[in-house]
Amino acid sequence: MNQQNQPGKLLASAILLGMGAAAFFDGIVLHQILQWHHMVSSIRPLNTTANIELNTFWDGIFHVGAAVLTAAGLILFWRATANSKVPLPLKSFTGAFLVGAGSFDFVEGLINHQILGIHHVKPGPNQLAWDIGFLTLGAVLALVGWLLLKNDRQQVKI
Repeated sequence: MNQQNQPGKLLASAILLGMGAAAFFDGIVLHQILQWHHMVSSIRPLNTTANIELNTFWDGIFHVGAAVLTAAGLILFWRATANSKVPLPLKSFTGAFLVGAGSFDFVEGLINHQILGIHHVKPGPNQLAWDIGFLTLGAVLALVGWLLLKNDRQQVKI
């Protein structure tokens, strides 16, 4: 019986959970509640029923991706801690979670907003500022997470 946490799996689980949480936040808050954008709203504007249906479909696919990331993170977390009597290294776990969330936001923003241009954070006036703010938020979250991990190396060997 394993009495220790498995640090590699534990940190990987936190990264995946952070990515899943960031994806769900984006999809639920920005797509559904605020309705600032949908997955392909810059190339298929919401001006016809067909385009609304298409955007809703791709929003759903995005949520499936978020669910897969979250499920993978939960499975890894369970495997890393199933028989452990060792307390969870919260600072490292939080750091890895923030690295995952920030990396997801940064990469998603870079690819979907800037490279592909399939949607923007908030289309219209100041669109670029909103997109840059989103990229900045992702970078800051990832940096804070990395700093937490770096400062907690005594607890978890990375």
